[in-house]
Amino acid sequence: MLTFETVNELTLKVTCRGSDVLITKAGSFIAGDSPGGKNYKFEKLLLGPQNNFAQAALGSLIRRVTGENIPLMKVTMSGDSVTYYADYSQHVVIYRLAVGEVISVESENILAFTQDCSYEVRFIGCGVLSQKGFATTALTGKGNNAYVAVLSNGNPIVLSNVQSRDTLSVDPDAVICWMSQSGYCDPQIKTDLSWKNLIGQASGESYAFEWSGSQPVSVIVQPTERRGGISISMD
Repeated sequence: MLTFETVNELTLKVTCRGSDVLITKAGSFIAGDSPGGKNYKFEKLLLGPQNNFAQAALGSLIRRVTGENIPLMKVTMSGDSVTYYADYSQHVVIYRLAVGEVISVESENILAFTQDCSYEVRFIGCGVLSQKGFATTALTGKGNNAYVAVLSNGNPIVLSNVQSRDTLSVDPDAVICWMSQSGYCDPQIKTDLSWKNLIGQASGESYAFEWSGSQPVSVIVQPTERRGGISISMD
């Protein structure tokens, strides 16, 4: 059994009791502690974390086509151990999925997840306006130990309309992930394009991801925008 904790906000601590398997971003291991000798090993996943070969091969193809192709590795643990993972001093956020709950996350923001998460890449069709968002990685809780660790460039904020039923609007280039207990809860794309875009006088906020009050969702947003999207202007 695996448990996730954060250390100083920047490191993921994974405690294993017994034997288990962890999926992490390739190269993210930084240290380990195990009694009686090292009892864990690393293996790069050439196709994907799915157990079925056909699904893994199809998933690998989809990831390459959509740009969600993050290199992953499998950590096989054969006894009690504590291992640590990090990625370029980015902040680590841990989330434990309920059974059936879905987290949709940008592939570059994935640090690690347990075997109790099912993995797939899905099209959501918003990438025309943002270089992020055309496809997303979806992890679904399928057991009681469905941990996910995601990366944030800086301390993130969490927005939720689960109780308030408010409308949430966020910049696609700042979104890390969103979670829903009612299955997939993909955002709508909202645009604010006008003649000002053609003369280079746009506000820089011409499009957004939006979830209405009828879409109960929690969204994690980082305080840094990715370089992406389109630029419409005329000299």
